[in-house]
Amino acid sequence: MGALLSVNVSLAREVEIAGRRVMTGIGKRPVAHAVTAKPLGLEGDEQADLSVHGGLSKAVYAYPVEHYLFWQTVRAQAKVALWDEALPHGSIGENLTISGLLENQACVGDVLRFPDCELAISEPRFPCFKFNHAMGFNQATKLMGQNGWCGFYLAVRVPGTLQAGQSFELIPGPREVGIRELFLSRLHRNKL
Repeated sequence: MGALLSVNVSLAREVEIAGRRVMTGIGKRPVAHAVTAKPLGLEGDEQADLSVHGGLSKAVYAYPVEHYLFWQTVRAQAKVALWDEALPHGSIGENLTISGLLENQACVGDVLRFPDCELAISEPRFPCFKFNHAMGFNQATKLMGQNGWCGFYLAVRVPGTLQAGQSFELIPGPREVGIRELFLSRLHRNKL
């Protein structure tokens, strides 16, 4: 059993990155109430660039809380945060901050069954320059790639509601394509 620690949403907003204005939805913030999961995403949430985020197969993004201490530490080392400054859930851009399911345990086609909703793992998340901006230093995407700590996108298989504090059951799919392996192989292919 895994746990849903936080449900995070945001509206897309304009920010300045490297001297240019861009739209982003990465600044997710936790909500205390139940949120409806629909085929195209969570109620109250937006993605700014639909060419790489959103759609039926990337409606919801989940990220394991187990990696948060690493990000907190490297942000302190980069001097963009204090050593004891906790990184709020949603900071990685995820809709769902979860525990109990890492990328090396997740496969395309696996289903996360919540009390009132089912989400199917579809693919890894690939970070862009907006992730560097959100983390506050320019090596964040590189570190995500080196560790394979990408999180994963989910398709809404059975619409319903999600709320922090719920647990989920992992229903195995075909178990043929692992999220971490797929992420690292695509990164390697793109570097060749």
